Amino acid sequence: MPQPMRRKKMIATSRLISPGSNGTATIQQLTDEQEAEALSFLAARSVDTLYMTGLIHDNGLESPFNRGIFYGYRDHAGVLQGIALIGHATLFETESEDAFAAFAQLAQAHAQAHVIVGDQEKIGRFWKYYAEGGRARPRLICRELLFEQRWPVPTLEPVLGLRQATLDDLPQVLAAQARLAEAESGINPMEADPEGFRLRTARRIEQGRVWVWIEDKRLIFKVDIMSETPAAVYLEGVCVHPQERGKGYGMRCISQLGRHLLARTSSLCLLVNEQNKDAQRFFFKAGYKLRNCYDTIFLQQRMN
Repeated sequence: MPQPMRRKKMIATSRLISPGSNGTATIQQLTDEQEAEALSFLAARSVDTLYMTGLIHDNGLESPFNRGIFYGYRDHAGVLQGIALIGHATLFETESEDAFAAFAQLAQAHAQAHVIVGDQEKIGRFWKYYAEGGRARPRLICRELLFEQRWPVPTLEPVLGLRQATLDDLPQVLAAQARLAEAESGINPMEADPEGFRLRTARRIEQGRVWVWIEDKRLIFKVDIMSETPAAVYLEGVCVHPQERGKGYGMRCISQLGRHLLARTSSLCLLVNEQNKDAQRFFFKAGYKLRNCYDTIFLQQRMN
């Protein structure tokens, strides 16, 4: 797989944002100089941190491709107690109540906030601070289920056409991904942010992160590798063309890709909407196990 290029740094040094409740704890914007420390902190946690870890591996801590800013929360001894990405998507990892409060305060101030994602229990702790003062305006709240696959993976008839996408496939991939995003969030990224959506999708293709099966210019199957580490791979955007469903194509593709990816990582994981019973049955049949419950909160767009 080709190695992605990192973007130029946005700032040179970390910046103190605010004091903690005890007067000595701090929340700090993280810089690329702190990458090793950040990755070490996230590696000691669970699969919940996979998405943030993947972004740091791909882009560093300071990059417009992160679509937000990474912050670290330190206790009075300077020990890192929490990390959050605050931006288009807000994600966090901490067990500190002060860190939840500090991260929520930063997220409240972010004008472009779109979605908050996290473990169900931690989202509850975060939201009680985020919602203070009536500033929280959820547009849609989804319960999602974390599925995980490890060896063994079923061996099915191979799909000879399953391959990594190229930029020639960009129109089909954009159309399929836009449909999935609109079905999940109610917003079509081709309408809301066409240039950014196209750039991010093209970059993911160039990184070798999109797998497709296309016949006669029809996209039969697609899946995106959103994050990859030696410990786990996080998948998104799994879809089968509506006219090709019920033929076993999706099962053959996801099993074939699973065997390929698990040769270099320990597990595969993905989120499935709690209301999507068909998808749940599909992944159970493919050998995935239910591991956890997540909440995804889509926010109202703020008026300027």
